[in-house]
Amino acid sequence: MPKEEARDLIEKNWNQWDGSSNFFRTPYQLAAQLGMYYEDDKFLYPRFDHVVSLQEAEHYIREWLKLYYVPNPYTPSIKFSQSPIVLYSALLEELKDKPEGIDLSDFFKRRLGIELGNSDILANLLARFSSFQIENGTIKNIGESNYDVPVATSNKCNDKKAFFDTFNRIIPFTQNNAPDELNGKNKSLQVIYYGAPGTGKSHTINVETKGKNVIRTTFHPDSDYSTFVGAYKPTTKESYVRDSTGRIVVEDGKKVTEDRIVYEFVEQAFLQAYINAWKLYAEASDGAHPEEQYLVIEEINRGNCAQIFGDLFQLLDRKDNGFSEYPITADKDMQKHLAKAFAGMDIPNAAAIDDMYDEPGMSERIKNGEVLLFPSNLYIWATMNTSDQSLFPIDSAFKRRWEWKYMPIHNAEKNWRIAVNGSEYDWWQFLEKVNDYIGSTTNSEDKKLGYFFCKPKDGIITADTFVGKVIFYLWNDVFKDYGLDGDLFKGADGSALTFDKFYVADAKAIREDNVNQFLTNLGLQPVDSSSAPEESEDISNESQSLKDKYLNFWLGFNDSYEQSGEFKDAFTNPKGLAQTWLNIGGLNRSYYIALVVSGKNKVANVQLYFSKGEPVFDKYKEHFDEIKERFEQDNTTSVTLHEAQKNKYIQASIPFDMEHEDWNTAYNWFHEKAVLFKELCDEIDPKE
Repeated sequence: MPKEEARDLIEKNWNQWDGSSNFFRTPYQLAAQLGMYYEDDKFLYPRFDHVVSLQEAEHYIREWLKLYYVPNPYTPSIKFSQSPIVLYSALLEELKDKPEGIDLSDFFKRRLGIELGNSDILANLLARFSSFQIENGTIKNIGESNYDVPVATSNKCNDKKAFFDTFNRIIPFTQNNAPDELNGKNKSLQVIYYGAPGTGKSHTINVETKGKNVIRTTFHPDSDYSTFVGAYKPTTKESYVRDSTGRIVVEDGKKVTEDRIVYEFVEQAFLQAYINAWKLYAEASDGAHPEEQYLVIEEINRGNCAQIFGDLFQLLDRKDNGFSEYPITADKDMQKHLAKAFAGMDIPNAAAIDDMYDEPGMSERIKNGEVLLFPSNLYIWATMNTSDQSLFPIDSAFKRRWEWKYMPIHNAEKNWRIAVNGSEYDWWQFLEKVNDYIGSTTNSEDKKLGYFFCKPKDGIITADTFVGKVIFYLWNDVFKDYGLDGDLFKGADGSALTFDKFYVADAKAIREDNVNQFLTNLGLQPVDSSSAPEESEDISNESQSLKDKYLNFWLGFNDSYEQSGEFKDAFTNPKGLAQTWLNIGGLNRSYYIALVVSGKNKVANVQLYFSKGEPVFDKYKEHFDEIKERFEQDNTTSVTLHEAQKNKYIQASIPFDMEHEDWNTAYNWFHEKAVLFKELCDEIDPKE
């Protein structure tokens, strides 16, 4: 984010406990020391892109302590010529043979030559977030035994970016992180995230593996061992053409070549991850934990796991240190490929690996490709939709080798809306209602919908998306075996709402009236349904005869809709009748068209209505002169642009006296101008 823009934003939203708002004094210095952000001449770079929970903050500080070094760009009192030290590592070193502890202030003076200005803050953090104990100025190690913290870091002590990047090594917080997570002791090596569709299984894995080495594959009914592991496959290779004596053919002084079909071993997702995991393990310096390699399997139960894994199944048994309990022998083809891939690789701590197994020379056999054995940095994580569990049931022996993490349906609180027929419905309210119905009908949790079942655009799920994704799933996967006999599946005329009735005859447009009917049957009410468009007239306290007059006006409009030709082709059946106004569906966008008639003001309006000030309104604002010219060609219509604090809209108006003029005059004008608005929408904001 641009530096000045970021500073303005922080200043605007920052409030300290004492009510002051100046972040860029002491608080900003502490935040910079904690590696929460850094600035250059133009930009401010934050550590996190989301609101940090208390657990995540505690996790970050615990790991920050183990990487923090001085001098750094925010300790100007220490000479940058001094070699940097990692304080945590230095403390461990000094306390190794001193169970009675050492004086912390004296430690800072000896190692740094001065009193560290933030030593009180560091002491508090060490006491709260580490295995050190501090009493009366004396620090003791009461729990840390073998944490591989670095003993040196970047020599660029005054480099803010280098300091900030040091803390990129901190593994993102998850619910399963433990103090020993960096050495792999408590991190789940093999996990299956399972739950209903849309519960965020893949998203969770993406978040937890962000910035890591990830190879991803998806299982399906045709997946097998060769497509998961690798096999010889035909491929083309350029070769020299030889004559009958074996000599290379030369024409015009150039050697002649041709493409020939040859067979080569082609590694697939498993071998790619396996080879890279061992290479990362080999690249780690002595004592340091190697970088993690993740193999992510999407939809693991859509394939036959026993067939796909084959003898690799044996490798899923892991020792406490993360290595496979039982190595397996590689076939000859795979041996050749692995030996080639591992050529020149040296495995650190080879003797320790050899000592884990009864067979001698295990580390050499791994390098030669003779055996397959998972290193401790290879993680296999998978997702499983419980709604698909009948495809290929997973046997109990396979299940026992995985940790299972259930992903419940929850409100992600993103305020997503379903936009139908000019109205908006709350997505979470829909999920609660429909999931209750699914549960009572199927007696199962498996077919329910998670919050992320749909992907909205700018927070809006259009009618197209809702029908194509949600209605299709409900009608074809959930309720098809239970019949469509209940009130939930009845149209306005009492007939069954079969799936085809959500489309017009040529399937080019959505019948938003039937979508609206389904949501109404479910018991949903439009969000802010009491909020009428701007310029509408409040007649709630007027006589019933006046209310009936407006009702009859709109009923007449509905009749005209059925005979309207181009208008009916462009829009779905008008809904949202509310005294002086009516919304029409069919734009399939987050904004909609409202029709307004006012007997008091003697005017009829067509509004392109942007509730909550949609950002796309700015596009239309840029084209307003063009819009005005197009609408006012009939010399009777006037066009105005309105930017109210809550809502924005563009309004076309004509004089109209509903007491004395033919209502068809307004109907025809509504038809013409609404179609024109839709044409402009397709030009200015075309759908993808």
